[in-house]
Amino acid sequence: MQKILVIGSSNIDLVITSPNLPKPGETVIGDTFLKNPGGKGANQAVASKRLGAHVAFITKVGNDEFGKELTVLYKKEGIDCRGVLTDSTSRTGVALINVDRNGENFITIFQGANKQLLINDIISLLSLIDESEIILMQLEIPMDTVNYIIDQAYEKGKKIILNPAPAHTFTDDALSKLFAITPNKTETEQLTGITIQDEKSTLEAANTLIKKGVKNVIITLGSKGAYYVNEKEHFLIPAPHVKAVDTTAAGDTFCGAIAAELSRGHGWHEALHFATAASAICVTRMGAQLSIPTEHEVRNFIKNNH
Repeated sequence: MQKILVIGSSNIDLVITSPNLPKPGETVIGDTFLKNPGGKGANQAVASKRLGAHVAFITKVGNDEFGKELTVLYKKEGIDCRGVLTDSTSRTGVALINVDRNGENFITIFQGANKQLLINDIISLLSLIDESEIILMQLEIPMDTVNYIIDQAYEKGKKIILNPAPAHTFTDDALSKLFAITPNKTETEQLTGITIQDEKSTLEAANTLIKKGVKNVIITLGSKGAYYVNEKEHFLIPAPHVKAVDTTAAGDTFCGAIAAELSRGHGWHEALHFATAASAICVTRMGAQLSIPTEHEVRNFIKNNH
């Protein structure tokens, strides 16, 4: 089994559920409040680990109660925490999340220590890149750091999987070094300038990224599933039909699941079936990391929904 290195953000999520999301200037009375571990990097690291992979994590937390709490949680998950750094001058990242009765959310993020995960930190941890075959990243850390990691990992012959969230533009040189990219519709439009409306526009957008050198493009389409494209083939993997209660971390679970399946040597059809099942389970539960299933749960789900 190949080792996965996840590099990215760590947050504490403060979540309020309410019947509706508030409009500007409106106050809405919430139903429940939850404090959960989150952050796209941490979610993907936890997902990959729970879904059966060998995982190391590079991140930065603050020297505060939240930072200590998160470090303990990562160790309990069995993640290799040699790359979990503490910044004495910053607070741990925080996400404020509102979730409505349909499971839709909006999120405001305070980056905190995530903003301080700098190139020098990565230089001191290059041995973790050397030890890993798959590098999984997102964009809640500085872009200079992301681009440096892409260059280093590419030079070392690693498979770089980029989840380009939050949406950001990339140079063609950076895109050409990616083994895989996993944008949603909004992020795809930002990367390509093509609005996703149907299968034709989805394929056109994906092929735009393929022409820039990305080896594998997976466009996530929410409840419709995931669309896969490489130079030789393209196909849609439909999402299982479930009742969503909270979509937080569904995309992160999907990315972690893909990395976990690929690390076991499985192909793209298997990886995407597994990933859509994992994210389907995730949306039926509240919270970020609290909602991420285990490999056993996903295998059972697939078996019972065939």
